[in-house]
Amino acid sequence: MMDVVVLGAGAAGLFCAAVAASRGKRVLVLEHNDRPGKKIRISGGGRCNFTNVGTTHRNFISDNPDFARSALTRYTPQDFLDLVERHGIAWHEKKLGQLFCDESSQRIIDMLVDECRRSDVELRMRVRVKGVRRADDFIIETDGGDIHASHVVVATGGLSIPSLGASDLGYRIARHFGIALVTPGPALVPLTFDDAYAARFGSLSGISIDAVANAGNVPFRENILFTHRGLSGPAILQASSYWKPGEGLSIDLLPDHGWNDLIPDQLRELRTLGTVLSTVLPRRFVQQWNDERYGMHVNRTQRRVLEAAVQDLKTWSVIPNGTEGYAKAEVTRGGIDTRALSSKTMEVRSVQGLYMIGEVVDVTGWLGGYNFQWAWASASAAGSAIAEA
Repeated sequence: MMDVVVLGAGAAGLFCAAVAASRGKRVLVLEHNDRPGKKIRISGGGRCNFTNVGTTHRNFISDNPDFARSALTRYTPQDFLDLVERHGIAWHEKKLGQLFCDESSQRIIDMLVDECRRSDVELRMRVRVKGVRRADDFIIETDGGDIHASHVVVATGGLSIPSLGASDLGYRIARHFGIALVTPGPALVPLTFDDAYAARFGSLSGISIDAVANAGNVPFRENILFTHRGLSGPAILQASSYWKPGEGLSIDLLPDHGWNDLIPDQLRELRTLGTVLSTVLPRRFVQQWNDERYGMHVNRTQRRVLEAAVQDLKTWSVIPNGTEGYAKAEVTRGGIDTRALSSKTMEVRSVQGLYMIGEVVDVTGWLGGYNFQWAWASASAAGSAIAEA
C-alpha cells in the first residue's frame, strides 16, 4: 500500500514524485521502459530545452485555453531554473527565451532522479500497467501483480514518438473512469504534400529559409526546411499544431523584404529578377521555383509583372495532404479534457485521488521549452496538492 503511485517516469512523473515525496509521502513510480526519461534524453538535440523564460498560458493550445494559467503562474521558469542551478547544471539561453543545458540532456534526468532518491521515491522500471480501478483505494494492475495506493498520478505522456515507448495507457485509464478526451493528434510535426509538390520541390531537401508560416491565422517566424516529403523546420512545426486537414498554409518567404527594398531604382537595375532574389534567397531555391519572370531584366520589364512575382513569394499558399505522424511528432495535441480536472491541483473532479499531468492532458505547448515548463508546473501542482491531502 503506497501513498502515491505515479504512472510514468518522464519529466512530469519524476518531478511530481519528487515534490510529493519531499513532503513526506511514500511514492512509487512505475515505468514500462528500461530507464527513466527517455524522451528527455533526445530533447533539444540532446541538450534538453528545459524551459522558456517567456512562458505564459498563451503559449499553449487547448480546448480550455485558460486552464494552464493557474499552474504556470504558481510554478514559473525561474523556479525550475533555481533547481537546475542548485544541481550545478550549466545552461545557456538561445533565441526566443529558450534555455538549454550546456552539456547533455542526461544532466536533467540525473537531477530528477536524484531529487527522487533524496526523498526515498521508489522507481520500478520494466513494469507494464494493465489498468487502474477504484475500490476502497486505487488498485493498479500490473504484470507483476496488483499495487494499492491512496493517490494515483497519470503521467503517461501522449502518442508521440512510439519508438520511445509511447502508449495510450493514460487515455484508457481516462475512459475507464468516464473522463472525456479531446481527440489526440500529432503536433509539432513535419507536414507532407502530394506527388506534384515532391516533383517540384523534392530536390530542395535540406534547404532552409527564414520565413513566416501561418496556419489558423497564427503566424510563426523561424526557419522552414524543405524535405523529400514536404516541409519541416521550426516555423512549420509550430504551424502544424494549428493546421487542420484540408486547410491551407500561407508562407511568407521574404518576411524582411518587399518590392521597394529589393528594387529601389528599377530603371538602374540591370540584373534579372532571379539574380536579385538570389541575394536574399538560396540560389538553388530560386532556380527550382522555375518562374519565367525570374529571367526578365528588371529595367526592361513592367513593374506590375515583377512586383506580382515578388508578391507570390510573400503569399505562397500550399495545402498539405497530411503530417509525418506520431513517429516524427514532438508532442501530442489533445488528450484528457481539462474540464474534468481542477486547474489548481490537476485532480480529476469526479474521482478523488486521481490526478492527470503533463502531455497526457489537453495542454500542448509551442516549440521552444514550453512543453517542459507545462510538465514541471502541472507536476508541481499535483505533487503539492497530494502532499497536503
